[in-house]
Amino acid sequence: MTGPRAFAALHRPGSPFLLPNAWDVGSALLLAEAGFPAIGTTSLGVTAAAGEIDGAGTGRAVTLAAARAILPRLPVPLTVDLEGGYSDDPAEVADLVAELAGLGAAGVNIEDARGGGTLRSAAEHAAIIKAAAAAAPRLFVNARTDVFWLQVGPPGGRLDAALARLLAYQDAGASGVFVPGLTELAGIAALAGRLRLPLNVLWQPRTTLAQLGDAGVARVSTGSALYRRALAAAVAAAVAAQEDRPPRGPDVRYHSVLSTLQRSAVRVR
Repeated sequence: MTGPRAFAALHRPGSPFLLPNAWDVGSALLLAEAGFPAIGTTSLGVTAAAGEIDGAGTGRAVTLAAARAILPRLPVPLTVDLEGGYSDDPAEVADLVAELAGLGAAGVNIEDARGGGTLRSAAEHAAIIKAAAAAAPRLFVNARTDVFWLQVGPPGGRLDAALARLLAYQDAGASGVFVPGLTELAGIAALAGRLRLPLNVLWQPRTTLAQLGDAGVARVSTGSALYRRALAAAVAAAVAAQEDRPPRGPDVRYHSVLSTLQRSAVRVR
């Protein structure tokens, strides 16, 4: 099953699932083949691969193109990262969300950051979340706050500021909430205990899924980490070849990639 209902069912507070974030058809299909029950896109990976800048609000077209390419071929649910929705107009964001729902997306992620390292007001973002949820009632609308990610306000007040925003987005009809940049388990648990929606956090290598589950988390996203590490591995392999030494780390075999792409092409037909 690839629809919103199957995707929503994965969100179980206390038993988080890992959502890997892909940037193109190949990465999405290989992650699904590895056994992940759902895939997200990463706005940084999608936009950077097309020569755009993440967070600048210019990635609408490439994000839609990536979704159109991935969705018919992916055997698991896909949620699409929309940055801030590529507009401050709730109606425009709602139109985009409705289009993605029509393409078969299971969810979207919409952040409250705007250009220049600032945030929309909670009321402005709540209006966008409300419009998105109304435009596609079955879609899983993940409302993200960047209070911690952008380090907005004094450190001692960020938890309360994030909670106030998340409660507003919850009341606006969000299906889940996302707080990247919050890493302390006590703070994560405090938020999870005050919200009735599934809590999503960003993966961090030194914290286990079991620890995050104990804190009440339902979903853990890798964000742009996979894309950035893939680029680093590609550059390292090229340097190794130039220096006449074997590259380090595992290799995804050509025939494995080819067969995965061929199987998905059959699915489209």
